[in-house]
Amino acid sequence: MLLWAGAGIGGLIVAGTLALWFHYGSQVFFEMIRTGFAACF
Repeated sequence: MLLWAGAGIGGLIVAGTLALWFHYGSQVFFEMIRTGFAACF
């Protein structure tokens, strides 16, 4: 049961990532990730 929940959450994360990528394009997508990492560290 826990394995299925983990797989479902992972699938949602991947689907969200792909949706953002197709909506904004790879340049903006990678820029958002880089800015997020810079804000954390």
